[in-house]
Amino acid sequence: MKNLDEVIGDIEVRLDEKDEVRELAIKSSRTIARLAGSGIQGMHRGDDVSAAIRDAREEVMKLKSLLDGHPDLFHAGFVENAMQEACEAFLVHAILEGHELPTPKGCGVTDTAYLLGLGDVVGELRRVALEHLRSGDIDRASAFLERMERILDALMRFDYPTALVALKRKQDVARSLIEKTRGEVAVAAGNHELAKKLDAMRGKL
Repeated sequence: MKNLDEVIGDIEVRLDEKDEVRELAIKSSRTIARLAGSGIQGMHRGDDVSAAIRDAREEVMKLKSLLDGHPDLFHAGFVENAMQEACEAFLVHAILEGHELPTPKGCGVTDTAYLLGLGDVVGELRRVALEHLRSGDIDRASAFLERMERILDALMRFDYPTALVALKRKQDVARSLIEKTRGEVAVAAGNHELAKKLDAMRGKL
């Protein structure tokens, strides 16, 4: 028992450090989520979001460095969620800019966060497809629908237990969004063809 105070003191020092790192990680995770969210909204408005994407990437790398030696915190829910949102923003930006998709390592995220972020990309691409439908560009809408379908095909390759990667819900949501978008594109294409036929008929009158 002579060394009890020393042992307890060492534990206290380590937990104080972990608590401080945790608080910094929470703050950083919020910053990442904010930057990723504003970046995605800016993309839909047609803004140049390069700065927001760059800042988000830098914040992800800072958070990774901060959590070096604290794997339990790195895999905490709030960190994984922030990494997932960042990954979603990086992937959507790459797709809209016509760039190659960044890898999990390039995003600075885990494989799990990457796959979950990729699942959310489907919803953002649906928004883009609907914007093109509203403007009457059915070909562009169809192109984004095809990208959505390719992502779902990729996600369906992962049939692991939820404890390993909780992808089932993302797969189900992506499938539902694709079915809705496919129907909307088909209706728009049908209406477009009908309008062309009516115009042709009027031209003959």
